[in-house]
Amino acid sequence: MKQDTVLVTGGMGFIGRRLIARLAQRPDIKSVVALDNFHPQVHGEKPAKSIEGAIVEEGSVSDRAFFEGVLERHDPDLIFHLAAETGTGQSYHEISRYCDTNINGTAYLIEGLRKLPDRARRLVLASSRAVYGEGAYKSSLGEIFTPKPRLSETMSKGIFDLYDSVGEAATPVATPEGITLRPSSIYASTKLMQEYICVQGLDNTRIQPVILRFQNVYGPGQSSRNPYTGVLSIFGQQILDGKILNIYEDGEIVRDFVYVDDIVEALMLAAVAGSVDSEPINLGSGISTTIRYAAECLLTELGASKENLRISGDFRPGDVRFALADNTRARTLLGYEPKVSLETGIAQLARHIKSERTQR
Repeated sequence: MKQDTVLVTGGMGFIGRRLIARLAQRPDIKSVVALDNFHPQVHGEKPAKSIEGAIVEEGSVSDRAFFEGVLERHDPDLIFHLAAETGTGQSYHEISRYCDTNINGTAYLIEGLRKLPDRARRLVLASSRAVYGEGAYKSSLGEIFTPKPRLSETMSKGIFDLYDSVGEAATPVATPEGITLRPSSIYASTKLMQEYICVQGLDNTRIQPVILRFQNVYGPGQSSRNPYTGVLSIFGQQILDGKILNIYEDGEIVRDFVYVDDIVEALMLAAVAGSVDSEPINLGSGISTTIRYAAECLLTELGASKENLRISGDFRPGDVRFALADNTRARTLLGYEPKVSLETGIAQLARHIKSERTQR
């Protein structure tokens, strides 16, 4: 497939910048376009609005006329759709903003692409593991199922684990793509709708959608300004400020933390894979880590005591208890193998956080 021109929506963000750096190294790519709205919540009040190796288009994917104009001007062969409003908690309070960006923005992308000359193109969508809700569990009878979302009323009593239909404790397992989907937040629902819009909207066209479901991506460059995403970056700033980290629930929330460079490698693989289909593909480290352990690693790397945290019992509606990717499809279809361990990644993140602080 010809890849002369590449468009990266959300191109000036955490993942987008590192992706553009990789794309700029490819001799077969003649032009890279980064589209971003430079929202202060993510980029601050005075963001850098240029990047080596790319043309920058400033505007929102929810601005239909602007977005279609970008598509018409650049006529991209390959599109990475990273632009999205993210964060479980905020989505409860800003429903229309999340729908405008994630759902309408994706609809405008699909409609705009369909107005372009008819030829083979590829659209790589950055979706989220949030679409699974609580994800896969094994019941006491050995059945794999997706539990219903946890209730605030239950969690307020300090009950955080999940149970099967007969009231027995359920065992979390790695989540495959084919499990029943039960998104438990507005954010998660908008990400699932993005997937449907891409697949259904591109049916009977020559545009190939590739749906990637990211786990918790972290690493240098992640915004520390956004209180709704990037828990490790937020923890890092709090540690340097001398604060005690608030670890939610009982400290045993589990996440699949995947380093940003592993995700960028997967995006590059998705752009060129020949055997890919339109069914979703998980992307994670494939390793389960408690939030408490990750926080302790970061405390150590930043020279603080591992005791500088408290298990508060606080919780957020819509948060899931356990997240772990089954990466089988990613290995089979993309040749994806995550390389960066959590300990190595957190060390890299800690160095970046300290460097940022000294430059202020």
